[in-house]
Amino acid sequence: MIRTVLASLVALTFVFLLGTPLLIYAVLSGNTDPLYRVGLLGTRATLRVAGVRIEARGREKISRGRAVVYMSNHQSNVDPAALLVLVSPVAVMAKKEFFRIPVLGRAMKLRAFVPVDRKNRQRAIDAVQQAAKSIEAGHSFLVFPEGTRSPDGRLQAFKKGAFVMAIQAGAPIVPVSVSGSSQIMRKGEFAIHPGLVRITFHDPVPTEGCTIADRASIMNTVRRAILSGLAPEERPVEAVTSDK
Repeated sequence: MIRTVLASLVALTFVFLLGTPLLIYAVLSGNTDPLYRVGLLGTRATLRVAGVRIEARGREKISRGRAVVYMSNHQSNVDPAALLVLVSPVAVMAKKEFFRIPVLGRAMKLRAFVPVDRKNRQRAIDAVQQAAKSIEAGHSFLVFPEGTRSPDGRLQAFKKGAFVMAIQAGAPIVPVSVSGSSQIMRKGEFAIHPGLVRITFHDPVPTEGCTIADRASIMNTVRRAILSGLAPEERPVEAVTSDK
């Protein structure tokens, strides 16, 4: 619990003490890069203090030349932080509640992060359209196609919106497997437990020239890739059974 408290203090220090003046600078100057860099520094520091280690495989699949959509399974609140330090610069589709946090919420909006209202279908559709336009403008995105964290660490069914977004933008999808984070920060718990997060980047799945009719096929390809990087206890029961 001591690590959790210290990690929280580090995060709050970066968000409010360092983030506030840089947010003001970003608003006045239009330059958000210093704010973003300090945010990444704070994320790394928070993970380090919390005792969270990251092992990344397939780093060569990380795109540096064009906008892509990183699609990852979602086991815990550690996932976005662990992925951001690897794939940045990147924007994120995140639940709207995060955008209500002082300083952080405004900073996210300035960096083209897109809020998602999961309870309002029309607003969720609008968020997909907004993100697709942002990708077309050159911003890579990180999304979690399950829509929410897994309650038990096992991969859940995918929502369709993230795939519609990638197809509309014609952007490649880079599937990402996150393994082990459910043991570090379990859903419903505030405590952060030291441990190792294994992250695997897979071959990009092209969407250029595809239509909504290709969505199911693309979803299956991405799902198979993500499953290949998960431990048996992190796969859906039916997937584990079918492998035997």
